[in-house]
Amino acid sequence: MRTQLPLLLVSACLAAAPVPEASIARKGELLFSDDFSGAQPDARWVRVVPTFSVDGGVLRGVQTRVKDEPTKDGKGVVKAHAAVHGLNVPTKDSVVEVKVRFDGATMMDVELDDREYTGAHYGHICRAQLRIDPKSGKGSVVIIDEKEGGMRNDIRAMKDDPSKKGAMAKLLVGRSASFPAEVVKGKWHALTVEIVGDQIRVVLDGKPVAYLKSPGIAHATKSRYEFGVAGPGGVFDDLKVYAASPAN
Repeated sequence: MRTQLPLLLVSACLAAAPVPEASIARKGELLFSDDFSGAQPDARWVRVVPTFSVDGGVLRGVQTRVKDEPTKDGKGVVKAHAAVHGLNVPTKDSVVEVKVRFDGATMMDVELDDREYTGAHYGHICRAQLRIDPKSGKGSVVIIDEKEGGMRNDIRAMKDDPSKKGAMAKLLVGRSASFPAEVVKGKWHALTVEIVGDQIRVVLDGKPVAYLKSPGIAHATKSRYEFGVAGPGGVFDDLKVYAASPAN
């Protein structure tokens, strides 16, 4: 579920490294672009949690799984989850540029996964999230190394065992970082996410706002991008994905 960061992960976000002023990535080949004005979607798009639609030349996501509910046969549970739209564009290092707008959403993110990797839940590798706190209205950017953090199989298995809370907290130190940012409901924001080696740097409306260096980010085969929305609505437009190399 993407609607709320666990308490242990929040505490692990507190010691954030300074954000580099200069770009960490040099853009290379344009691998993918979509302004969502075409009659047919690109074949590389994948419906994951399928509550996205293309209308008016934008990609719009709405979270509908807002709470855990029993399956129709009553034998299982459908877990609460953000709306997710996937894109199969294999990369190692990349730069993602996209416009985003919060239309009631509390979180929008860019995630990188490797579905063939079995060491983390669902092949989650890393992500960059924009958030608006629904109570205070304050914005933030959160970067998470999921491969070596909360989605790593052994760490994820600890979350339901109170006796392992301390051990889990130690393993999560340095695997995420949170930064304040000006995220405004109803406003278009220009978001850039640079992923190079073991680093992610986020630029929002032309300003460097977030940075994380953590080993899981360096996973060599990032086969899928996923774009998530938690809450009543979030909009994406003018998406571009570039291959990248280190700036230095």
